[in-house]
Amino acid sequence: MLIVSGEMDHKVPRAISDATYKRQQRNDGVTKFVEIPNRGHALTVDSGWRQVADTDLEFIRRDRAGSG
Repeated sequence: MLIVSGEMDHKVPRAISDATYKRQQRNDGVTKFVEIPNRGHALTVDSGWRQVADTDLEFIRRDRAGSG
């Protein structure tokens, strides 16, 4: 599971993302947390959506390659 958070997200604060990350680490699968700098809650809507998409693709490619 990839948890992506915006550094300036006030709707889902870092504490919530951190708690989710810690809880998901108990699962057998790969869990990773990424914070996108200078971004708010609308990660996939704002003009910087490509950075979020590239981050997601990198995670998927690593997981499929088995390097987690």
